[in-house]
Amino acid sequence: MKMTGYKPQHFSWRDSEGVAIITFNRPERKNPITFESYAELGQTFRRLADAEDIKAVVFGSNGGNFCSGGDVHDIIGPLLDRDMAGLIEFTRMTGELIKAMRACPQPIIAAVDGVCVGAGAMIALFCDMRIGTPAAKTAFLFTKVGLAGCDMGACAMLPRVIGHGRASELLYTGRTMTAEEGERWGFFNKLVAADQLEKDAQALALSLAKGPSFAHGMTKKMLHAEWVMELDQAIEAEAVAQAVCMTTKDFRRAYEAFVAKQKPVFAGN
Repeated sequence: MKMTGYKPQHFSWRDSEGVAIITFNRPERKNPITFESYAELGQTFRRLADAEDIKAVVFGSNGGNFCSGGDVHDIIGPLLDRDMAGLIEFTRMTGELIKAMRACPQPIIAAVDGVCVGAGAMIALFCDMRIGTPAAKTAFLFTKVGLAGCDMGACAMLPRVIGHGRASELLYTGRTMTAEEGERWGFFNKLVAADQLEKDAQALALSLAKGPSFAHGMTKKMLHAEWVMELDQAIEAEAVAQAVCMTTKDFRRAYEAFVAKQKPVFAGN
């Protein structure tokens, strides 16, 4: 299946050279999420699992901000009128987006500028890598609206990224993590100037897209699967995974290019 030229209804998409760039398209409101964009994003990342032409994804910022989380008028207000069944339907839908992001084989890079809070912070958290700007302001502010910090997998992933104590502080208090803290704690891989953010994120994504995409997908799968494995299980699982990668044509291409003293050209198979 191919996704080049894909036209979603509730967010922006463009693609070039195997890299898809996704952004929310309501910059005048700092790019909030709606019921519709939640659902369509989840469906999109599920489709990416079968996309032959998209090798990496950038989840970008728009208008100086990444995402302001769930829209107050389009999501938070209507949730007050739902019964428990309706609330569970919603919270499972938000979790489905995270599951879809983890299940798609393409590396996802978050390019974070400005506001990155609530569900927006969760999307950034579950990207594979994050590049920020000095203006990035990240907050898991669920307690600020009377909710628990355990939202969309936060209590599972945030401690793995920045450590248990730091994650606990952010999830209990809902305070903003500065860009400098985010880089120092390992949330951001690096910080760059705002005018370099999109360029740097796309350059990283393009370098991945030109790499062995089957092997990248295997790396992502194992990073996720090994959360629940003991060390011996993980070593065995990686032995099998690496043996599978050794059956690919890309493995042979790399060997032949090395022998010929050339740079390998990978094809993802």
